[in-house]
Amino acid sequence: MALLRKINQVLLFLLIVTLCGILYKKVHKGTVLRNETDDDSEAPEEMEDEIPVVICAAAGRMGAAMAAINSIYSNTDANILFYVVGLRNTLSRIRKWIEHSKLREINFKIVEFNPIVLKGKVRPDSSRPELLQPLNFVRFYLPLLIHQHEKVIYLDDDVIVQGDIQELYDTTLALGHAAAFSDDCDLPSAQDMNRFVGLQNTYMGYLDYRKKTIKDLGISPSTCSFNPGVIVANMTEWKHQRITKQLEKWMQKNVEENLYSSSLGGGVATSPMLIVFHGKYSTINPLWHIRHLGWNPDTRYSEHFLQEAKLLHWNGRHKPWDFPSVHNDLWESWFVPDPAGIFKLNHHSS
Repeated sequence: MALLRKINQVLLFLLIVTLCGILYKKVHKGTVLRNETDDDSEAPEEMEDEIPVVICAAAGRMGAAMAAINSIYSNTDANILFYVVGLRNTLSRIRKWIEHSKLREINFKIVEFNPIVLKGKVRPDSSRPELLQPLNFVRFYLPLLIHQHEKVIYLDDDVIVQGDIQELYDTTLALGHAAAFSDDCDLPSAQDMNRFVGLQNTYMGYLDYRKKTIKDLGISPSTCSFNPGVIVANMTEWKHQRITKQLEKWMQKNVEENLYSSSLGGGVATSPMLIVFHGKYSTINPLWHIRHLGWNPDTRYSEHFLQEAKLLHWNGRHKPWDFPSVHNDLWESWFVPDPAGIFKLNHHSS
């Protein structure tokens, strides 16, 4: 009888120890999650509600990124965490611009991108040298920059957002899809414009179909392309499918065989994504990516169409902070002046 009582005492003691251990782990886990954020007061459940937005801030066009950030922040009540990506020599300037302007209220992290990862993967012969800017390839390396989020939005810097970014974040990605993009054939109202300025909207415009490696892909040259200037990405699928490794493989193949660098589309970042994601991506609502505003300064969208648009993208050579450009008044309304006075608008002919 005494032995049975002793066993019961031991079991009770073990039960108490176990319960204490579980309680400690729960408390400790919460502490770790809080300490991993910039704001110690942020609770774990708040982290889950964050919408991470990745945007690059290149030295010569930093004002573009700041305008994009301002437009996003001003048009939503959602909890946005901006990942502002730059090269080492620009990081302090990025911080100064944000902290000494109306953007000081935003929640942000500044991330350094090391271009060493691109060594041996980019051909130096592009018809548009600006596309070889290292930050143009940040979208290939999202999982290396973002660790705590399942879903991420990537935006080019030459956009402004007129809608609530929460809508874009809520884009549904089909099972097994690592990303969602906008099809280049998805804007009926833009077809006349496409014909007028000769835009490329098929794989033929980006890949060199004279090369055997491209032919062997079995992708029809008339397949509709997509634009990777706006991406909603699933980080779990991206890592599972080793998307970054696949993209790097095609970059290296291009260095060896010149598969796309000199193509009409000039798509040094677009082309490998077209190959890797062919037939394996979800689509974004067309109004969440109205593009080609920078393609031709003589071609304009209707004002009504632009008012309906959720996101405007000045892809092409003619940027809204420069001359000549179109619809630059829409962009300039979100411009945040440079505290250092370096970035200036140029909207008039000399």
